[in-house]
Amino acid sequence: MKLGVVGLPNVGKSTLFNAITGAGAEAANYPFCTIDPNVGIVEVPDVRLSVLGEMYKTKKIVPAAIEFVDIAGLVKGASKGEGLGNKFLSHIREVDAIVHTVRCFEDTNIIHVGGKINPLDDIETINLELILADLNLVASRFDKVSKGIKTGDKKFIAEAELLQKIKAALEQSKPARSVIVSEEEKETARSFFLLTTKPVIYAANIAESDIGKPHNDYVKAVMSKAKEEGAEVIVLCAKIEEEISQLPKEDRQMFLEDLGLTESGLNVLVKSCYKLLGLISYLTAGVPEVRAWTIKSGTKAPQAAGKIHTDFEKGFIRAEVVHYDDLVALGGIVQAKEKGKVRSEGKEYVVNSGDVVLFRFNV
Repeated sequence: MKLGVVGLPNVGKSTLFNAITGAGAEAANYPFCTIDPNVGIVEVPDVRLSVLGEMYKTKKIVPAAIEFVDIAGLVKGASKGEGLGNKFLSHIREVDAIVHTVRCFEDTNIIHVGGKINPLDDIETINLELILADLNLVASRFDKVSKGIKTGDKKFIAEAELLQKIKAALEQSKPARSVIVSEEEKETARSFFLLTTKPVIYAANIAESDIGKPHNDYVKAVMSKAKEEGAEVIVLCAKIEEEISQLPKEDRQMFLEDLGLTESGLNVLVKSCYKLLGLISYLTAGVPEVRAWTIKSGTKAPQAAGKIHTDFEKGFIRAEVVHYDDLVALGGIVQAKEKGKVRSEGKEYVVNSGDVVLFRFNV
């Protein structure tokens, strides 16, 4: 899973990225300090892994991972190349989802590229640039498809109709993801590589002094906009998240409790990303390794096995499955088998979140 962290300059985007990855992306008080995208791989928090690690006396624990890309601040005119915009738009095109950081705090020491704090204007600026970039792509694609239509090929006719639907939405300042399409059209739309088809999470970045308080008007405005778009919102303080990420792991929970928080904003962000993209984790466990594997919800057993190795999918025989909750409640795999909680599942089995699976295969 690859997520792009975007936002206008000086909204706390690189600070949030630093907190996420500990990669140390420069966070300076001027636009375009992040010129090339910074990339960081982060572990997905999962307490189940340490529990299974103890149970199996495992040698290695491997969490699932997410790749975050810190993309330099976009500005008005990015779709026409302003502020090195074309380069950054191409980086957005490569990600699975967008984490759109929005400034929801006042600070006279940190300049705002627009001259004032207005989250809705900020969102509109970036959304408009993505829409304009997509309109250019749609026009270019339509030119190519028009040549195919002359042959009478139904495939090109269907594609042209889809492009017209998307164009109509974009011209009304609506993202391509707002267009209702069939499953077949969805597959075709993926080949367009449009920016506004990507799902979005808004990260409302608040001041330290606003932690634990009712949402300010800026945050409420972002939430209202997200509801309108069908997007997700998380509220966090990027500065505090960065401080938390620099603490020893054993001190982080105490720091959170002192702030009146139950978990970090970054944990909430990761969970929201999984939900947004329809992802789940299944687990494998043994002495050599305990590991979490990320798959799309609805994935069947052979394809889930293929995440481990293509040979597992090709030679799939069956999956021996026990749910994590049953395994832990009964105290181990031997007890789970005795109680009939370990099931043998075939090729049509849909793997569930929290399944602990042993794949049997033959190549």
